[in-house]
Amino acid sequence: MTMEEQREGFFWDVQAGRIPPPAAATTLGWELVAVDPGAATIEVAFHAGEQFLNPAGTVQGGFLAAMLDDTLGPALVATLPPGQFAPTLDLHVQFLRPARPGRLVGRGRVVQRGKEVCFLAGELVDPEGRTVAVATATACIKTVS
Repeated sequence: MTMEEQREGFFWDVQAGRIPPPAAATTLGWELVAVDPGAATIEVAFHAGEQFLNPAGTVQGGFLAAMLDDTLGPALVATLPPGQFAPTLDLHVQFLRPARPGRLVGRGRVVQRGKEVCFLAGELVDPEGRTVAVATATACIKTVS
């Protein structure tokens, strides 16, 4: 039995195929690369398609922000028990260089976890390993009813 099959909760249910992935994750081409719930870290990949490009031919910043949100949030959600979720309260993104279409890798981590409020950070890198954007976020752990 794999780790995904043993664990329960929203994140693990998606990974095990027990529930479908969120539509936004599918649109972004979200793919789990590695997750370490004990360290509260995650690495995911995205496929930035041609439909994500701005008139300059680079990935539009809103898509990069969505990718970072879909990196940081799962770093926390993977640590939660069944019945809990952690919506993002705020997200701060800095764009460091243009991102080209193709595979982008997000690395996220929980910086500080409280009983309800958590602080997250991460980065998005291109295929050459260059950081294209960084983000910090605040999330709030909620019980799903």
